[in-house]
Amino acid sequence: MRPPLPGPLADLAPLLHQYGYAAVAGLILLEDFGVPAPGETILVAAAVYAGAGHLNIFFVVLVALAAAIVGDNIGYVIGRVGGRRLIHRWGRYVLITPERFHATEKFFLRHGAKIVVIARFIEGLRQVNGLVAGTTGMPWRRFLVCNAIGAVLWVGVWAGAAYFAGKRIGAIYNMIGRYQNYAWIALGLAVAAVVAWHLVRHLRRRKA
Repeated sequence: MRPPLPGPLADLAPLLHQYGYAAVAGLILLEDFGVPAPGETILVAAAVYAGAGHLNIFFVVLVALAAAIVGDNIGYVIGRVGGRRLIHRWGRYVLITPERFHATEKFFLRHGAKIVVIARFIEGLRQVNGLVAGTTGMPWRRFLVCNAIGAVLWVGVWAGAAYFAGKRIGAIYNMIGRYQNYAWIALGLAVAAVVAWHLVRHLRRRKA
């Protein structure tokens, strides 16, 4: 029996159960050329499943790497061939507004090729990385190398951490079950403290 995935990862369990590696490939591919899809989340979920013994971590990593590199290169081609006009016309349908795209272009031009490597770890940049590289005219070979390095680091970090968590999923759930009451108490105290702090500030302002 597959262990339940924690938190928002649980929503992806049916996809992994039915489609396996194809779900990993499809969602990462879509996310990496601009479509708002949970690519990073499916990678983590698949690696947790692999750690629990229900997927092969080697194939998870291989599929994720291939999808990440291909997806960004599709974005690069779209940006290079279609340019800003295409993105400004159709980008809003995948939540890429002209303002957001322009700000990303400025950031990209300021930091150069190195941003392609670290963009994998930044929400928002990860989705438009290839598109911006194409519209700004970055040479394809340079983009390919930097993009591949970023993909290896991104997949390695998330898949590695989630895989080892998956191997200890039983112990993690036992620990959560054992200490969840204390966690709720701590959360309640933290919320009460925040509310009290805001109340005190409000009263002080009224007196002032």
